[in-house]
Amino acid sequence: MTVTLHPGSVPLSDLETIYRTGAAARLDGAFRPGIEKAAARIAEIAGGAPAYGVNTGFGKLASVRIPAADVETLQRNLILSHCCGVGAPLAPEIARLVMALKLISLGRGASGVRPQTVALIEAMLERGVTPAIPEKGSVGASGDLAPLAHMTAVMIGEGEAWFAGERMAGAAALAKAGLTPIRLAAKEGLALINGTQVSTALALAGLFRAHRAANAALVTGALSTDAAMGSSAPFHPEIHRLRGHRGQIDTAAALWRLLDGSPIRESHLDGDERVQDPYCIRCQPQVDGACLDVLRMAAATLATEANAVTDNPLVLSDGSVVSGGNFHAEPVAFAADQIALAVCEIGAIAQRRVALMVDPKLSYGLPPFLAKNAGLNSGLMIAEVTSAALMSENKQMAHPASVDSTPTSADQEDHVSMACHGARRLLAMTDNLAGIVGIEAVTAAQGIDFRAPLKTSAELQRAHAAIRGAVPTLETDRYMAGDLAAAAELVSSGALNASVSEGILPGLAA
Repeated sequence: MTVTLHPGSVPLSDLETIYRTGAAARLDGAFRPGIEKAAARIAEIAGGAPAYGVNTGFGKLASVRIPAADVETLQRNLILSHCCGVGAPLAPEIARLVMALKLISLGRGASGVRPQTVALIEAMLERGVTPAIPEKGSVGASGDLAPLAHMTAVMIGEGEAWFAGERMAGAAALAKAGLTPIRLAAKEGLALINGTQVSTALALAGLFRAHRAANAALVTGALSTDAAMGSSAPFHPEIHRLRGHRGQIDTAAALWRLLDGSPIRESHLDGDERVQDPYCIRCQPQVDGACLDVLRMAAATLATEANAVTDNPLVLSDGSVVSGGNFHAEPVAFAADQIALAVCEIGAIAQRRVALMVDPKLSYGLPPFLAKNAGLNSGLMIAEVTSAALMSENKQMAHPASVDSTPTSADQEDHVSMACHGARRLLAMTDNLAGIVGIEAVTAAQGIDFRAPLKTSAELQRAHAAIRGAVPTLETDRYMAGDLAAAAELVSSGALNASVSEGILPGLAA
């Protein structure tokens, strides 16, 4: 499968396809003339008056003039000197998304790279040559210099890459794929390592994972509501229209539809002495809806950034080559921090529902810790403790990265965004969130089992069946780690969301 990219208007759905399926990507041919025109302009000025990054040094060395004969060496040296990343490599699916984002940026025709440079990235994606990009080393300004240098190193036959499931030298990976390393022309090295593509790819991965977990939390939240014999009345559509927040309206509609027609709900409409449920049940639309609004705001920012030109200098429409600062990743840093807050809060309210389910004072007749023969069996006591540990860890990681800065490069880059690690921490946070929501799936399904012979709604019966397909009913205490891992995978894979009817769970577009 190959996704055709139209720089400037690539939707998030295409980027999620590349991220989740490993699809290749290539630019629409209509963008080639713009690429050629900008490349010709760079070639024209390479031997003329000083132009930053074309025939000068970089950063604090911008005042050093480079002779025309050394321009190619300048670009190669730039890549090699900037390969200073440390830590584990980014997952291949994220590295491929980085490459696709770089294609989009170069495809706008303002970077000055040649068509053959673009074609090599396309061919690497098509043939499965994936650069090994260390996860650490970018401060999110002047571009993601170190990680993007590791990507570019493979293109010139250096560095390391994966090919056919094996990690090897970059030159070997290209050769096995039938590709030839490129010799970088004027400005090409700078165009390839300047930019926010690594920060943006990590933030997009966090966004896609967070949205999937957020929708799964609506499914498990509805199951918990029914298992605890909670009321669906607080999800009545008119309540949420009266407040007006789009995310709240959409999440309430999902909960309303998920619980519609539940025999469990019908069984306690009359004679229930409780006037109101705890907030973790009653205020799901207000909390999860606010989180959905935040995710949608971040999605809009990242969609813009994914289609942006973020290297420097840029070839403008009048042919001038002008230095600016589009490589500064402040918008991505803010978006990552927004996503982190949403992830933290979705997990926090889900964890309180887990705590409610195992507490007989709150769960309306369910046994302590949802255990059969409680006392002899501890049931889901420590599963709830694990959910609390994951929630607390996410709280610690939710502190904003964007408020930090440190001067670098001899004070030339004196304010930086910290977007790259601000986005990277979303991977760990969404893993934790999948764990919390997975534990809620286990506790909610166990609670539904105890309500037999009453059944939940038709929609939630399918969700319950999906959970039981991964995690059997807890009859007696057993080794639980595998069950919790299976439940987390049910969330992170999207299988739990797929168990309910299409159109119920809200999308990233408002």
